Amino acid sequence: MPQAPAAQAGRKPSRIQLRNRKRILEAALEVFSTHGYRGTTLDQIAAEAGLSKPNILYYFEGKEEIHVTLLNQLLDAWLDPLRAIDAQGDPLEELMGYVRRKLKMSRDLPRESRLFANEILQGAPRMGPHLESVLKPLVDQTAVVIEGWVAQGKLAPVDPRHLLFSIWATTQHYADFEAQVGVLMGPADVHAGAVAHLEALFRRLLTPAPTRG
Repeated sequence: MPQAPAAQAGRKPSRIQLRNRKRILEAALEVFSTHGYRGTTLDQIAAEAGLSKPNILYYFEGKEEIHVTLLNQLLDAWLDPLRAIDAQGDPLEELMGYVRRKLKMSRDLPRESRLFANEILQGAPRMGPHLESVLKPLVDQTAVVIEGWVAQGKLAPVDPRHLLFSIWATTQHYADFEAQVGVLMGPADVHAGAVAHLEALFRRLLTPAPTRG
């Protein structure tokens, strides 16, 4: 078997290699998000990509490397909306912006959301170290910001981590349970309705009680 591009030290991948690698990852995303890690085979990925199985193994060592590559790419993109929260901004508007960004990702990237959800449901066997080293520090940092806003009276008292869990659960529901949402909502503009509903929900939760004069 030819040596995989990743093992060709010092050689820059060609356009064809970059294109095929992207093609494989796109195919794998479709298959993994539909069948989960355990239900996916290299043959399925090859068929979806329109490539032979040996071609797949030219670029990746196996199914696990493809899966980990997708998850690593996903985690970085998944954290961008959280990183965008500005500690110097208006607390309510910053958090409402985060809700909107998460909903947009659920609308635009439903397969990626299901890929991540499947990994977590299996106990994060491949993403565990990244959750500890990448996600946790960012959540800890965001929690400190939210706690500061609460202490300043700019937000109603709230546990920052449970707030984030609630935002994740309500926004990602629209991607992870897309088929169910489609049946129950019909032809309605689901995204617009979700934005309005969740903004109202979280504004009520987070708006401080008026001070008594």
